[in-house]
Amino acid sequence: MKKVAVVVSRFNEEVTSRLLASCLKTFKAEGWTDSQLKVVHVPGGYELPWTVNELAREGGYAAVVALGCVLKGQTSQNDHISRSLVQSLHRISVDARVPVILGVMTPATWKQAMARTKGSLDRGKEAALAALEMVALREELARG
Repeated sequence: MKKVAVVVSRFNEEVTSRLLASCLKTFKAEGWTDSQLKVVHVPGGYELPWTVNELAREGGYAAVVALGCVLKGQTSQNDHISRSLVQSLHRISVDARVPVILGVMTPATWKQAMARTKGSLDRGKEAALAALEMVALREELARG
């Protein structure tokens, strides 16, 4: 049975809970069941890579989706976290040979963040669709 893990940050939870709901709704609309989807919550964006790495290396997941919101603040901390996050998730995907889907947004404002949780900008749905496509591609490549 195919399984996907979804790791979601609790930081900026009003945004990330919407991303998660949309992501799971998209998987379920495509016929995936609760038993095929593992959801793991972490405190913030900085904790996403370690958790994604553990799940990707476990070997039981066809893809791992990382969901988060690193909002621009008054200092440059968000830049450091975002850069580290993206680089780490990319490295994990390549090293573990498991598709890691970047569903972490880095908006400049709260309004931008909320806008990306619905409609045509829905990043939760987008992340789920990317995962589904990569799971299918991984299966196709495995068949030769």
